[in-house]
Amino acid sequence: MTKIGLISDTHSWLHPAVFNYFEPCDQIWHAGDFGSIDTIEQLQQFKPLKGVYGNIDNKAIQQIFPEDNFFTCEEVNIYMRHIGGYPGRYAAGVKDKIIKNKSGLFISGHSHILKIMYDDKLQCLHINPGAAGNQGWHTIRTLVRFSIDGKNIKDCEVIELGKRGTL
Repeated sequence: MTKIGLISDTHSWLHPAVFNYFEPCDQIWHAGDFGSIDTIEQLQQFKPLKGVYGNIDNKAIQQIFPEDNFFTCEEVNIYMRHIGGYPGRYAAGVKDKIIKNKSGLFISGHSHILKIMYDDKLQCLHINPGAAGNQGWHTIRTLVRFSIDGKNIKDCEVIELGKRGTL
């Protein structure tokens, strides 16, 4: 079983509680808009990190992370993209990539809106962890933790880090 800490839209700021909440995790996945190399380094020093670059991320970050990240965790094919939409409203080309990759989990960020939805047509779970940083219009900062056990995605937890702009 692999425990995942999922975060997005940090915009160069990490709440100190992120490290407490992600302590039991085996990996951290970041769905884009890191904002700075410093944010990447803090997360990489803490746990193994997978991610994608977002629309605010500069060329240096784009050299570290791809726009589309396809990988497997246990027996689940993962597709991660910062601007990806969600079931019924995928961004251009995303649905085709989910189908081609036989993704069982599609992760996106960008909207700053936490969503966890299952796409019955594609047989794919979609997770957007919302935004964990202080930039944007969201009011509550959020993270998601979950586990992958073989083919099963389970134990999903939504974590609130408090109101944007506060510790």
